[in-house]
Amino acid sequence: MKRLFTIIFILASTSFVCANTIQVCKTCPNDQLASAVKKATPGDTLLIQSGTYLSEEVIVDKPLTLIGEKDAILDGNLTSHVLHLKSDSVHIIGLTFIHAGKSFTKDYAAIYAHKVNHFVLKDNHVIQPYFGFLIEKSHHGLIANNTISSQTETETDSGNGIHLWHCSNVEIRDNETYGLRDGIYFEFVTESVVKNNNSHHNVRYGLHFMFSNQDEYTGNNFHHNGAGVAVMFSKFIIMKENTFAKNWGTASYGLLLKEIYDAEVTGNVFDENTIAIFLEGTGRINYQKNQFLNNGWGIKVSGGCYTNRFIDNNFINNALDIAYNSKMNDNEFTHNHWSGYSGYDLDRDGIGDVPYRPVKLFSYIIGQCPESIVLLRSLFVDIINFSEKVSPVFTPDNLLDPSPAMQQLL
Repeated sequence: MKRLFTIIFILASTSFVCANTIQVCKTCPNDQLASAVKKATPGDTLLIQSGTYLSEEVIVDKPLTLIGEKDAILDGNLTSHVLHLKSDSVHIIGLTFIHAGKSFTKDYAAIYAHKVNHFVLKDNHVIQPYFGFLIEKSHHGLIANNTISSQTETETDSGNGIHLWHCSNVEIRDNETYGLRDGIYFEFVTESVVKNNNSHHNVRYGLHFMFSNQDEYTGNNFHHNGAGVAVMFSKFIIMKENTFAKNWGTASYGLLLKEIYDAEVTGNVFDENTIAIFLEGTGRINYQKNQFLNNGWGIKVSGGCYTNRFIDNNFINNALDIAYNSKMNDNEFTHNHWSGYSGYDLDRDGIGDVPYRPVKLFSYIIGQCPESIVLLRSLFVDIINFSEKVSPVFTPDNLLDPSPAMQQLL
């Protein structure tokens, strides 16, 4: 065993010693990136100096590190991918990418990776791509501190900023994505983390999950998107300490959950969204310590949502806190703070002595006739809401918070 360790150490040391740093610049022997990549041996570092380098689908098929100095620019000439990664252990750091190819039949990207492992994409800047990073069937990667931006106006003329398909164990953190179709997109992605990203002003979603399980996104900021985040057909997702703000539109929301099971939605802020959370076909989800502030709808429930728990949340100044389209309820609302609660606390234990019914009759009416929203602040609406509160007919009789918090919860 000792001899085996010695051999491994010698091999590793030899690999380190043999690695070279290759300069790429306009006046260097290696004045083009493609030729420098071909000459390099596995483990080498390519140091790309300031300047613009024509890079039409440069194929990186060996373990290399590409590092760009300030203002090192790779120009794809609008033909295809700028870089095409075909090897494990490739690191791309500090480069600016322009003029990646655009096509309505092929998905071109600034960086395209297929079946690679242990990759790093860090500190890069991508300007007006079709796709920024397109990663397929790849695992154990880091995508950190990149900026990917475009000026998309419709869903059809752009792809996504960071797009993962059939991947696992990827960490995406501290990136900024804006002006794209989706800022970040997951499809069939498992055991991955999306952390501390700023995804804003995207045409469709700030973050889009499809068929992806056992993932976590935390500490992200999703604002001014067509819709904040959509998580669909997934399970075992942790959604923690994110901010969903100013996602406005006739069919917009901060967070869409469709066919989601066994998830955690904890410590998030939903501020000024048309709908803070839209639920459809979800079950066994814990919503705890979230802030629902100044939204059109706080929670909008549509069909087949069972065994969800809403505990210790703040619902403050929402036009409608909860909207239901059914008289059936199998969800729990306990110890939430409701700004619309007008009950009392005679024993001063911080819990209202009268249960609170968060579903108003008017929310049911809006569901049947959306145009009636113009009556929201009228005396007529106050009267019908009061009558339904006294004797529920159209809203779920058992949907109430038996222990509403008198003060805002931290």
